[in-house]
Amino acid sequence: MAERKDEKHMPDLTSPEIQLPAVMQANEKRVRRGFWRKLGRVASRIPFAQSLIAAYYCATDPDTPLRAKAVLFAALAYFVVPFDFLPDILTAIGFTDDAAVLFAALNIIGIYMKPKHQEMAREALDKLRHGGTPDSPGA
Repeated sequence: MAERKDEKHMPDLTSPEIQLPAVMQANEKRVRRGFWRKLGRVASRIPFAQSLIAAYYCATDPDTPLRAKAVLFAALAYFVVPFDFLPDILTAIGFTDDAAVLFAALNIIGIYMKPKHQEMAREALDKLRHGGTPDSPGA
């Protein structure tokens, strides 16, 4: 399989030191179980909610390569877990670490983020803000 030109900047996720399948599976399970629940509680307080949702849709897209999914699920799992470097309950700064992790991941996998992921994210965020439930692929 030929490597895409832009993939040369991706970390070597095939390294034997990286337990990609097990770690990714745990992260994916954590994200699918808690993403929408947590986002529903905090969406109005975080300015990067649409980017989070777009990352979720990209990670759950069957066309997204496994390495990109692994990076995204890791970043999304960091958002979902109830403990992190800066507790989310700290007003104004509690989500800055979540944003930093997300934007680092998006910088790595940006070539796989498609316009359809952004559009689905806009629609989902609009539904959330109006009390609805977003479409969650494979939930």
